[in-house]
Amino acid sequence: MIEILAGLPDNVVAFRAKGHVSRKDYDDVLVPKVKEAFAKHRKVRCLYELGPEFAGMAPAAMWEDFKVGIEHLASWERIAVVTDVEWIRLTMSVFRFIMPGEIRLFGTAQAAEARRWLAAD
Repeated sequence: MIEILAGLPDNVVAFRAKGHVSRKDYDDVLVPKVKEAFAKHRKVRCLYELGPEFAGMAPAAMWEDFKVGIEHLASWERIAVVTDVEWIRLTMSVFRFIMPGEIRLFGTAQAAEARRWLAAD
């Protein structure tokens, strides 16, 4: 399941993954929110939290995640990934080098710091 997080500036899309994430979660929640943000802003920032209640991701969901990132590759200004899930941290470490914007990894205890970083000028 993916839920939208509120309380951040309009140019920030923010999500929390819980339980098992499916492609339907991307199609129904994440992708529409991302499209809405890019319709309003040339550059968009993203917060993606995968906390202790995150149980995994279906292969089709991983593919959708990759497609969303690549489709707007030059338009992501900042991306903050908040997680203690080691395979997510390793994956982000590998892909951060192809993203032109800034990507930072935060531990789950640093979620507030991630939000401040995304909201800062």
